[in-house]
Amino acid sequence: MTVDTHHHLWDLDVRDQPWIVGEAMEPLRRDFRPADLQAALKGSGVTATVLVQTAADPDETPEMLVLADTVDRIAAVVGWVDLTARDARERIGRLQTHPSGGWLKGIRHQVEDEPDPDWLIRPEVLNGLAAVEDAGLVYELLVRPHQLPAAIKAVGQFPQLTFVLDHCAKPPVATGELEPWASRIRALAAHPNVVCKLSGLVTEDDWARQPDPVRLAPYVDVVLEAFGPGRLMFGSDWPVCLLAADYGQVMGVARQLAAGLDDRQRAAVFDATAREVYGF
Repeated sequence: MTVDTHHHLWDLDVRDQPWIVGEAMEPLRRDFRPADLQAALKGSGVTATVLVQTAADPDETPEMLVLADTVDRIAAVVGWVDLTARDARERIGRLQTHPSGGWLKGIRHQVEDEPDPDWLIRPEVLNGLAAVEDAGLVYELLVRPHQLPAAIKAVGQFPQLTFVLDHCAKPPVATGELEPWASRIRALAAHPNVVCKLSGLVTEDDWARQPDPVRLAPYVDVVLEAFGPGRLMFGSDWPVCLLAADYGQVMGVARQLAAGLDDRQRAAVFDATAREVYGF
């Protein structure tokens, strides 16, 4: 069995996605609805997925919860609340008491778009992270390499809160550089309450080239060494991955990169760890 811990759905008639700009992003400027997800998953072996927010919009998460109620294979939702709001705790509570609130397993914010590299350790954000911890949810870190120092500090302040690092913190695959990303990943992984998604790497490479496990391997080796297979989880990042590869290619590359693991380790990366982290 396989769990896909990271995908999105959107309907541009309901909500614009302002990050989809420019000619290169044009393949994403269309709707991606549940039927498209089911078509992408066909033949993949994926039995459960985690639907992840795309917009800093309080209306999106309740819509995602309803989708989880009605769409086969969606087993968890990672939503959004304004962590800087004074009533962040109450906002999370309203999501959890929503009729479909049982699907909510985590909270995320597009920290990667914040101009302040220390956004995660602002006092008001730390208060919001405390609310996430008290709610029994996980917090997903969507950061770039230069924001990892703040992420490391934030993680250290909440040892009982499970953090999930999205997309391996977006390493510079296209340039082939490893540092300072690799050192910062190791420092983050030293905190046992952090889990990492093996996701989003194909879109950090040059989109014009075919996805190649050889180019991705140095980055996967770093996260494998730092986190170990028991703290890694597969994620497709569909449909964003379509900028560089289709669903089958992403899955194939991930399995090639995990080929050196034993059966138990592969089961952790592709299934067991996700079920433990998201509680399904």
